[in-house]
Amino acid sequence: MRIKREIEDQLLAWKQSKNRKPLLLQGARQIGKTWMMEAFGKAYYDYCVKFDFDRHPEYKDAFLTSKDPERVLKELAIYSNVPLLPEKTLIIFDEIQECEEALNSLKYFYEDAPQYHIIAAGSLLGVAVKKRSMSVPVGKVKMMRMYPLTFREFLRASDPKTFEYIDAIQTAEHLPTMVLNKLLLEYKRYQVCGGMPEAVVAMLDNQGMEAVEEALQGILDLYELDFAKYANPVEIPRIRTIWHSLSSQLSKGNRKFIYKVIRSGARSKDYEDALLWLKDAGLIYQIFNISKPGIPLSGYAEPDAFKVYACDCGLLRRLAHVTADTIINYNAGFTEFKGALAENVVLQSLVSNKDAEVPYYWTSGNTAEVEFVIQHQSEIIPIEVKAEGNVCGKSLTVYNNRYQPKHRVRFSANNLQQNDNLLSIPSPMACWLMKFLEE
Repeated sequence: MRIKREIEDQLLAWKQSKNRKPLLLQGARQIGKTWMMEAFGKAYYDYCVKFDFDRHPEYKDAFLTSKDPERVLKELAIYSNVPLLPEKTLIIFDEIQECEEALNSLKYFYEDAPQYHIIAAGSLLGVAVKKRSMSVPVGKVKMMRMYPLTFREFLRASDPKTFEYIDAIQTAEHLPTMVLNKLLLEYKRYQVCGGMPEAVVAMLDNQGMEAVEEALQGILDLYELDFAKYANPVEIPRIRTIWHSLSSQLSKGNRKFIYKVIRSGARSKDYEDALLWLKDAGLIYQIFNISKPGIPLSGYAEPDAFKVYACDCGLLRRLAHVTADTIINYNAGFTEFKGALAENVVLQSLVSNKDAEVPYYWTSGNTAEVEFVIQHQSEIIPIEVKAEGNVCGKSLTVYNNRYQPKHRVRFSANNLQQNDNLLSIPSPMACWLMKFLEE
């Protein structure tokens, strides 16, 4: 089935831009970058051609003899079944990390041949660039980040009527009970499969949980191979140890990342590079604590206090060996990790908003903690996340009394409503947050 990806709108804006630069598409492995590039090319261009430097090393030769774009394209045309025409052909450079000369050529396409439309992407591009000391032509390319499917994209495909209803809402007023129940059910299904396209398709095509689990496990196995292929040998066991410790880190009441959870006696200096590798690979989000909610938030970040979440809730669930039935029925004993998974899904929604930055979190000693803090324009907004409908807790109240924010946000299983400066939103509607903040 074809699932509409919202990044398509950003790609279309890029295509229509007057000062268009070659596009470098970033994102974790298996999120559908290649599929999206080809689907976009087929939908909006007369022709689309992909040059995969991993499958076809011979393509690299075109970039070794000349830096002139016209000369390069003449050689590449030998391998293409479609014409390479300005404005009419989308040219895809896939697995570009395998050809540094192709990566550097984007600069010359921008300067000397901007009439050609080029999108490039690669597996673990950020990691490969650092490992091989490759240079990215900064200022000569447009960077665009792609993420796993959000719940908004999932809902559009799984229940179009409910999606249309939610998407049309303009004010923070109660949803009909039937709509809220449908929303929460689809949200649980999304927590099971996550946003990896293969797992999503297995879920939406009703292929059964075995197919969903196989898809997720296959991606996790691929990541393990990536550790060995792209990481320095000394870092491989450390990367694996951090990756497999995520569920343990997040199952603590205080989700602050603790090195001794990895292994007894572990020190930060021994694992910092491994942590950075996972971050550069797009597999984790590192959320730093702030001492106070000031502008810019980065100016108040505490580098030694942070939490680590996974790039995708489905992968995190599978990594933690939590069954689908546990998610759907909230079995007894599913407590701390239930809250962590709820936070992970909301985080995925927050970072996927266009131009959004990774949020922070706030603590007040051992007395209060607000899960996320974001900056929206000139406003700092605290965000609390509850896994179900129980919204007891004083943290958001402590924050409110101390800083008097214009908006406070609470995500939970409860209905949509506005109460003074507290905006209560069903967690499935996290992707629509900005709509309510701009009322």
